[in-house]
Amino acid sequence: MLWRGGCAHNNGQNAPGAEETLTRLQIRALDNLPMTPSTQTHIAVIEDDPPTSDQLAGWIRAARPGIRVDQWYNRDDAEAALAREHYDMVVLDIELGRERHAGVAIINTINKQRPGTPVLVVSAMPASIYRSIMKALDAWDYLQKTTFDENEFVETLLDILRVTKSAEKSKEAAPASAPTADELSLDPLWQRTPMWRGQRINLPLTAQRILATLYQRSGQVVSYDELFEVVKSGRNRDNVRKHVSTIREAFREVDPAFEGVENVPMRGFRWVAQLPASKPVR
Repeated sequence: MLWRGGCAHNNGQNAPGAEETLTRLQIRALDNLPMTPSTQTHIAVIEDDPPTSDQLAGWIRAARPGIRVDQWYNRDDAEAALAREHYDMVVLDIELGRERHAGVAIINTINKQRPGTPVLVVSAMPASIYRSIMKALDAWDYLQKTTFDENEFVETLLDILRVTKSAEKSKEAAPASAPTADELSLDPLWQRTPMWRGQRINLPLTAQRILATLYQRSGQVVSYDELFEVVKSGRNRDNVRKHVSTIREAFREVDPAFEGVENVPMRGFRWVAQLPASKPVR
């Protein structure tokens, strides 16, 4: 179903401030650099509702002209395409026609045939239930229909493409030394496998960026204004607090006693887990 309200085209309404607009335009300008056929980005959109599929494909093409987008509407056609094509990214729904969990089967196919291909799930299924399931299947992120707009979709998509491009350039780099059991492990390129006490933490990309910022500033207060810099949409305190709550809940799934993110009233947040001796918590 074509989602309404927040996902309608902007049409110039609710225009952001000039500074934010300039920043986004500068980013888009870099993303819109012409691509040769050998480096053309190839994305599959797997969505059974034609208007929704067309909307997503249109957003992708507008975000970075030159991207090649294939649209598939059922599991059989999508799996056949995945067997013959190498996609740089797959955007898919969980439900396809009468198959309630066709998207899950397609993700499993991708993991077997094209491991490492980033998958962005766009579904009407409740994010509170399905985000952790999709992350466990190695999907990169999850957007719930009716809860996001074009800007959030585009920013999420471009984030994933930038991360995979950086990772491809660094494949030959020497791997970092393994962290100790109690350390937090963050992969600065893939941004999808934070580890705590040897177990993976399931977090969406924005929450991972906030976590990385807090961790890099261990023992220091990171202000709301500083955290706004890594939040792509909803730059307000309530939204940041929701992301921090998501981080805490994800850690407590693997470590019920986790108290590593401290709230500093009226100021921001601070990472206090595993602080070096030279950085005592005050």
